[in-house]
Amino acid sequence: MPGKILCIAEKPSIAKAVAGHLSGGQLSTSNTRNKYVKNYEFTYNFAPPWGQCNAVMSSVLGHTVDWDFTALHRKWNSCAPGQLFDAPTEQIVKERKDIADNISAQARHARALFIWTDCDREGEYIGTEVRDIALRANPNLEVKRAKFSNIERAHILRAAQRPVDLDDLQAAAVAARIELDLRIGAAFTRWQTLSLQGIGGLEEKVISYGSCQFPTLGFVVDRYKRVKNFVPEPFWSIKVLHKRDDINVTFNWDRNRLFDRMITTILFERCLMAKTARVTAVVTKPTKKWKPLPLTTVELQKVGSRFLGLTSKVVMDVAEKLYTSGYISYPRTETDQFDRGMDLRALVEKQVPSTDWGQFATHLLNGGFSQPRNGSHNDKAHPPIHPICFVTPTSLSYDEKRVYEFITRRFLACCSEDAQGMTTTVSLLYGDEGFHATGLMVVARNYLDVYPYDKWESSQQLPQFVEGETFVPTEANITDGKTSPPGYLTEPELIALMDVNGIGTDATMAEHISKIKERQYVFTRRKGPALGGRSGVEEFVPSSLGMALVEGYDAIGFENSVSKPFLRKEMEEKLKEICEGRLTKRDMLQQCLDQYREMFVRSTQSVDVLKNVSFYGVPRNAI
Repeated sequence: MPGKILCIAEKPSIAKAVAGHLSGGQLSTSNTRNKYVKNYEFTYNFAPPWGQCNAVMSSVLGHTVDWDFTALHRKWNSCAPGQLFDAPTEQIVKERKDIADNISAQARHARALFIWTDCDREGEYIGTEVRDIALRANPNLEVKRAKFSNIERAHILRAAQRPVDLDDLQAAAVAARIELDLRIGAAFTRWQTLSLQGIGGLEEKVISYGSCQFPTLGFVVDRYKRVKNFVPEPFWSIKVLHKRDDINVTFNWDRNRLFDRMITTILFERCLMAKTARVTAVVTKPTKKWKPLPLTTVELQKVGSRFLGLTSKVVMDVAEKLYTSGYISYPRTETDQFDRGMDLRALVEKQVPSTDWGQFATHLLNGGFSQPRNGSHNDKAHPPIHPICFVTPTSLSYDEKRVYEFITRRFLACCSEDAQGMTTTVSLLYGDEGFHATGLMVVARNYLDVYPYDKWESSQQLPQFVEGETFVPTEANITDGKTSPPGYLTEPELIALMDVNGIGTDATMAEHISKIKERQYVFTRRKGPALGGRSGVEEFVPSSLGMALVEGYDAIGFENSVSKPFLRKEMEEKLKEICEGRLTKRDMLQQCLDQYREMFVRSTQSVDVLKNVSFYGVPRNAI
């Protein structure tokens, strides 16, 4: 049998699942020097020109190669921090030498290398790490990659038969990001830490900097300051009440509210002088509540925090486990539209055995199915997150069950009809002022029957009103109130801000949030209950250290402060240009390093400004 094919996955669970599918269960397993990594040997009939071949499936554990400064610049006191913007770097295998040796050993006698890393930008780069290790052992290897978005058997077999080339442009973008994060992060971290060591409470603390960490922290500080600086304003409004057919109807003022009591009083007195109100319009029309869009990673993280009471990191960890277990599709995707060629009804049919939503799935198959809505994003790599098969709840942990349930209910809701209703709006003129009352009647719940995360309920029905009729209102009052401050930033709001400002990717946002918590730049607390009895959504409050760092850099007077999102957003846009072939890695690195180097120099020249910001005896909660 001519030459063997070496297959390398990104993680052991994927290697095991893919090997099982390709081998039909007929395989042998051997250990490697790494206790987590196995080698699976089997035969498989690959597409031409390879044909029937022996194959070995193994894996890495994410990144195998580290990127670091050379020995002369690696230690903290080996050079001035500013030199790290230009210091030589090297790629070395540190902790994963056993994995690299396994790849090399298997590659020496292989005919071809198939990369089975995750099909995203990071996966392409990890694939190049594997490729480079293998080619050093066997320069004659042919290298291909398998494109897949879930580990369902038919999908894996299709991927094995249709290999493609690695995307070196995407890999180059990741390489650029890694080098920038290393240089910028190390320079600022060393400088910050060494400069602030004389401040009480910071003597032994590493004050880390990251070009995504600090803008994320900046969002939290900005909201905190808005809350603390908020000054409530009094306002006044007019409400008209009328009782008809034993129904109390509240008519709201078209102006909503005014911030001038005297003017509100004058307008109110004019209403009273008119004595009667006249119905100017009665409009009844159909309305609908749109079913949700197909599920993206960002939306999963936001909803997981809002409705399930889980942090974004926990949600992603659980989703990753569900994916590697073969229960859901790849959980890192920007796509919110299903390809028209996907057999969605077949996926719906797999949910029929459920005692919780099986009846709804049956309803969809019996005529209730409607093509999902199309969002505006398509990363051309993965479909929206969706269930691959039905899983009995008893085989999942508590958090796994809840995340899987949400993903499944979201998918079924996407395949249903919009909720339908009728609204009636009665408009009236009382004096010279307009008022209105609205009633809603839900006619068909449709997707709401399977998706309890959305609420849309019928209101009290309005009694009969006729256009042109007049009546004396039962009651009219001036009401007063005060404007309310915004709340502290919640995790769903923080993720939304990161998303719209290009801070991190859908796959890394949870890590950046986790990092600022780990560094004690922020503290979190629970706000209200979540769906299903869990404690509620997390809200973020900066620590004294986090406040001081942001205020210090803002005080230095950068046009683009390192606590603001602008530079990182620009960097992310340049990374996309590398992926599209419109910018070279070398040019991108030069442009970004020049920008951050300028900011670094200004920071070092203004270090006293940073030091003079009060650190309050860090890292206490800022509340």
